[in-house]
Amino acid sequence: MDSATENTANQNSEKTTHFGFQEVREEDKASKVREVFKSVAPSYDLMNDLMSGGMHRLWKKFTVDLANVRPGEKVLDVASGSGDLALAFARAAGPKGQVWQTDNNEAMLKVGRDRLINAGLMLPCALCDGEKLPFANESFNLVTVAFGLRNMTHKDQALAEMARVLKPGGRLLVLEFSQVHESLREVYDAYSFKLLPVLGKYVAKDEASYRYLAESIRMHPDQDTLKSMMETAGLSRVEYFNLTAGVVAVHKGVKL
Repeated sequence: MDSATENTANQNSEKTTHFGFQEVREEDKASKVREVFKSVAPSYDLMNDLMSGGMHRLWKKFTVDLANVRPGEKVLDVASGSGDLALAFARAAGPKGQVWQTDNNEAMLKVGRDRLINAGLMLPCALCDGEKLPFANESFNLVTVAFGLRNMTHKDQALAEMARVLKPGGRLLVLEFSQVHESLREVYDAYSFKLLPVLGKYVAKDEASYRYLAESIRMHPDQDTLKSMMETAGLSRVEYFNLTAGVVAVHKGVKL
């Protein structure tokens, strides 16, 4: 094989994935996602309130209530971001429990860590990839990921890792944007692709990142597909709950 043919074969063998609506090399996606969240970290909570009209707080409360963390439990919050869920879980788990915050973005992890310190809590945290969790098998009673799974390159691998670190009887909860009811799609698309980037431009000073976030939602698996993926990862009794007409959904599975 001459060098030109070999180069062509290597190029053809490169695996690609989506970054929003773009096709990128798999090896490049994680760094692109990190750049997005490094950019939006300072205004992340404000933009969440503006984008959702404050509804994200209700979605997270539903997730916390569904998790039903008990005193003494060990919890892992993957892609913990600004720490909303971790804060609620730490209060429920109490001094005998343990809640870990992880994120693959240092800027977001610092935002979450500082927020919890301001609330009087010092939680263990780890800068790590959700697809390669640095924890032993069967370590946690509960694993959660909120608005983070859709940004991962290999969602199936991430789900398998979350299942791996769950104890038998442990729960996995995935809170994520999903497929909105068809009656609202036209309005939702107009909001996502016209208003959301404008908010990003003037509030976060980053139009491109919020355009990506809107696109990433459209590329995320729908409710039933994600349910099947969780089952393939080894979880049982998987169910999901549509919130706000499917704008988001909470999936729950149990490791038997």
